[in-house]
Amino acid sequence: MTKTQEQTIEREPMNRDFYKLFINGEQVESDNGERTKIYNPATGKVIAEVAKASKKDAEKAIQAARNAFDHGKWKLTPPGRRARVLNKIAEIMGSRFKELVELEILNTGKSLAAAKGQIAQAIEDFEFYAGAIVGHGGTVNNVPGQFHNYTEKEPVGVCAQIIPWNYPLMMAAWKIAPAIAAGCSVVLKPASLTPLTAIVLGEICHEAGVPEGVVNVIPGSGSEIGNYLVEHELVNKVAFTGSTPIGKDIMGKASATLKRVTLELGGKSPNLVFEDADIDAAVDGSLYGIYNNTGQSCDARSRLYIHEDVYDEFIEKFIAKTEKIQIGDPFDKGTHMGAIIDQTQLDTIKGYVQFAIDEGAEILTGGKVLKPEGFEDGFWYAPTVIGNVTQEMKVVQEEIFGPVVVVSKFKNEKEAIALANDSEYGLASSIWSTNGARATRVANQIQAGIVMINCPFSAFPGTPFGGYKQSGFGRELSKETLDLYSETKSIMSYFGSRPINPFGI
Repeated sequence: MTKTQEQTIEREPMNRDFYKLFINGEQVESDNGERTKIYNPATGKVIAEVAKASKKDAEKAIQAARNAFDHGKWKLTPPGRRARVLNKIAEIMGSRFKELVELEILNTGKSLAAAKGQIAQAIEDFEFYAGAIVGHGGTVNNVPGQFHNYTEKEPVGVCAQIIPWNYPLMMAAWKIAPAIAAGCSVVLKPASLTPLTAIVLGEICHEAGVPEGVVNVIPGSGSEIGNYLVEHELVNKVAFTGSTPIGKDIMGKASATLKRVTLELGGKSPNLVFEDADIDAAVDGSLYGIYNNTGQSCDARSRLYIHEDVYDEFIEKFIAKTEKIQIGDPFDKGTHMGAIIDQTQLDTIKGYVQFAIDEGAEILTGGKVLKPEGFEDGFWYAPTVIGNVTQEMKVVQEEIFGPVVVVSKFKNEKEAIALANDSEYGLASSIWSTNGARATRVANQIQAGIVMINCPFSAFPGTPFGGYKQSGFGRELSKETLDLYSETKSIMSYFGSRPINPFGI
């Protein structure tokens, strides 16, 4: 029997009625027996129950991760062997692709196309880091004669990872893959609304050969479990994806124990359409930029600025296509846009649209709750375009996290850059222009971590993802991420023939 076979847990069907915590290689109930109901946003119906972690459960997970790191073999496992395990994780995920897609749709209400793309990327993340870790290492540095200096990369330790509800499995992969590739142990806290695929991923990691305690998954309250992880003295690093206010709070709490912190936070990303753009391509790309994942994305290009010479043409085509977006059954291949995650988020979106109306903006299309046939009890909102806005309006400055885009004009390149940078956020941005020199010139002046030129896609495995300003710091999805899960140790040695006697005594 192989080592992997020895560690394989009994596989349960993914779409089960009850999902347990995953701690130290085992599926376990919460210490206090509490459970959380999990809903399908498209229908409003309960699809499962999940064990709700208590502080005692969080302590068990941290201790398991600490023990695995301090006394286990994973951090000492050669990178090539770790890489084989990461590739095995990807292989198992691929063999269960259809199940993972189905579970992700049920838990999030997102469209079939969106779920397929995100699960595919999650698989590719593990494959990418399997390759990247093999080439990740130290350097030999120039020092004076008879000295030798080299550096080594060592795993940072136990990592608390807190992820949001909008991309449950993909965000879990973004966090877990680089951490375990680097040799760390992790305690992952998925969002309370969408923990199902993250729990399954923890089980898959163990099935693939990740030792007990290296990957732990504990769904629970952010204010209770999240804070416990952030403040715990045995946790060495915190990685968080979510809202800017919570990110600031985490940074403050983590400072008490000087934890390493990476934050991928909010966005209010600009989308610039110049007069020399391919208008049809810009319309299609801009539709995806805001309505992909129902606008529930930190990199959503939710501020659309259009050159005044092509504004009317662009808006006419953009609205026409917005009104053709198919909304309804997430499992239907023809559906473009899925449900809003829950009633709270739906109310938030409605509130922002009402703010816009109150402040004098104009709803060009959408701006209403929908009730698709057969899904009347779910949470749905029409793709919405808001015009006649000014820069100080809430809908222009604050992240809505829904299928709502604000549109306005600019006169020239200088104004376009100024409008794009007029935000406390700096995550993503798009530029549409057939003038390569202009596109490069503008891209170099945009204050954002990601700039897309004539392209709606913001990230592939291997491309750094992260923001400027209050969109956070640190980069994910790339080889640079491995450095964030590593310590650099500098080793200096002397090989001269005479002893060193600096004091001359």
